[in-house]
Amino acid sequence: MDDADLSGYRIAQEPHYRAQGDEITLFEAAWRTRMPMLLKGPTGCGKTRFVEHMAWRLGRPLITVSCHEDLTAGDLAGRWLLEDDSTHWQDGPLTMAARHGAICYLDEVVEARQDTTVLIHPLADTRRQFTLDRKGEVLTAHPDFMLVVSYNPGYQSLSKDLKTSTRQRFAAIDFDYLAPQQEAEVVATESGVSPDMAQRLVALGERTRRLRGHGLEEGASTRMLIHAGALIAGGIAPTLACRTAITAPLADGEDMRLALSQAIDALL
Repeated sequence: MDDADLSGYRIAQEPHYRAQGDEITLFEAAWRTRMPMLLKGPTGCGKTRFVEHMAWRLGRPLITVSCHEDLTAGDLAGRWLLEDDSTHWQDGPLTMAARHGAICYLDEVVEARQDTTVLIHPLADTRRQFTLDRKGEVLTAHPDFMLVVSYNPGYQSLSKDLKTSTRQRFAAIDFDYLAPQQEAEVVATESGVSPDMAQRLVALGERTRRLRGHGLEEGASTRMLIHAGALIAGGIAPTLACRTAITAPLADGEDMRLALSQAIDALL
């Protein structure tokens, strides 16, 4: 298999992305040396969209893995499969990216099991290789392979925080929500609502974020505001759209739902 086999992982159209600072310049500099990158920031603030934008900008295929607690090292590396009367090896997403020179993005990496995290260590240092124990192969990464991981440091418990031995293999970029005017521009562009409505949605998002640690684990992300905007642009009443896209996903308790509903009524 050559690079052409990853054509399905290439991003054909430019993903809309609004830069927060110098993250594009930093990522491009890291790419030139294939430096592993760690993206840190709250859920839904644009980390995944940033990676997609950079893969498009650099013209490289992007293989994304959404990490979860049941993700094993074998899921990333690959496994033997039985087909008819024979077996054949199937590369996992990390192996595929390393073998053929894609960007591999492990989203919310700390959600994966610890043995899975350890697997990336030799790929994220000067060795740029790892051992496929089940296959008996030591794989050296393609020159164009790049490893990118992300996580939300404010949400994780200590038991799921990144180990120092993992952190020190990466350069890191901090992300946060955009400034209100910039975030409103993104919400308007992505959802199709008017600039005025986008500003109201962002004001609502900011209010929910101030409740983090006071009844909410997380405030409304930019993604949630876009979802609300898309419902409004599709003809749903603004208050109902916000209760559906923001209140219901964020809050289960009646008191918090009432507080969020009051905020929606006041702002919209």
